[in-house]
Amino acid sequence: MIRQPAVAGYFYPGRAEELRKMISGLIPKESEKKKAFGIVSPHAGYVYSGQVAAAVFASVDIPPIAVILGPSHRGINSLFALQGSGVWRTPLGEVKIYAELASRLMAISSLFEDEPRAHAFEHSLEVQVPFLQYFRPDIMIVPICVSPEADFSSLEEAGLALAQAVKEEKQETFLVASTDMSHYLSQKEAEKKDFLAIKKIENLDARGLYDIVLRENISMCGFQPTCSVLIACKQLGASRGELILYQTSGDVTGDYREVVGYAGCRLL
Repeated sequence: MIRQPAVAGYFYPGRAEELRKMISGLIPKESEKKKAFGIVSPHAGYVYSGQVAAAVFASVDIPPIAVILGPSHRGINSLFALQGSGVWRTPLGEVKIYAELASRLMAISSLFEDEPRAHAFEHSLEVQVPFLQYFRPDIMIVPICVSPEADFSSLEEAGLALAQAVKEEKQETFLVASTDMSHYLSQKEAEKKDFLAIKKIENLDARGLYDIVLRENISMCGFQPTCSVLIACKQLGASRGELILYQTSGDVTGDYREVVGYAGCRLL
């Protein structure tokens, strides 16, 4: 089963040479790499959020396997829809799905279901893959779409299951939470709300993140997958999150009246 790219040529360049050149140009000139349990990365078009994504990917040593959790923008049948086998194709080539880890996840928790169709047109996971390929050409992935219907108890169960599956895996694995931050607020209001959420990420406080997003009406589209990743990373031994870069679409367009926020964090 080959999952064709849905947003190549739209969210990011559709030609390999152009895509590599763009990613290369987005990477900070100086970046200290650290071993991390996971990262939080944005998923907008590279023109808008690529600098933040490049900065956070460049700040970590990427292991052979990445589990990517992102929100479903199109609706899915499962609470946690993974693709259990096959490959994902991007302009940079094909990435194999690590079926063994996908199967283990489904065996540990019935929340995870094999639903490849959930991924057919979803961009939130796809845009992470070229960065993984650029920094780790032999990367294998487990892509997981998270339903907006997932409540905290299911996010917690999924996070604990992720941690157990990673602990049982012989190869080094890390987790990617795909999320943008506030949508269509003024720069000032977006920063105010986003840093409430970023503080919770830095503290690895999944329950606090879940609660503050709902209480403050923060339009952080991937807060649910981020909660599960925080829980899993904490179980695996992470002690803190670190903000690598925060920007908004206004930093690109110059229009600060209505922006979308982007945060890149590594979980150490």
